[in-house]
Amino acid sequence: MNTWIAIAATVLGCYAVKLAGLLVPAGVLERSMVRRLAALLPVALLAALTAQQTFADGHALVLDARAAGLGAAALALVLRAPFLVVVGAAVLVTAGVRAIAG
Repeated sequence: MNTWIAIAATVLGCYAVKLAGLLVPAGVLERSMVRRLAALLPVALLAALTAQQTFADGHALVLDARAAGLGAAALALVLRAPFLVVVGAAVLVTAGVRAIAG
């Protein structure tokens, strides 16, 4: 039963957040600071998620094959490679380092 209470609370919370976004006055959304924040916030959140998934393992910081894959992806981005090449480079380097490390 506790699972269904958690699901219902999550549904209500998501609905409340959506409703709050719809109720924000248009004048607030037109401010330059709000526009800048809306443009930069997704990039910051994605960077934080990438760093957390790459360098964390439970409660410890680690430096393993994932970091090498991220480095390969960063290099491919600097070289202006297409998105699929960036992802492929990250996958291949990560798999290669894991295979070598054993």
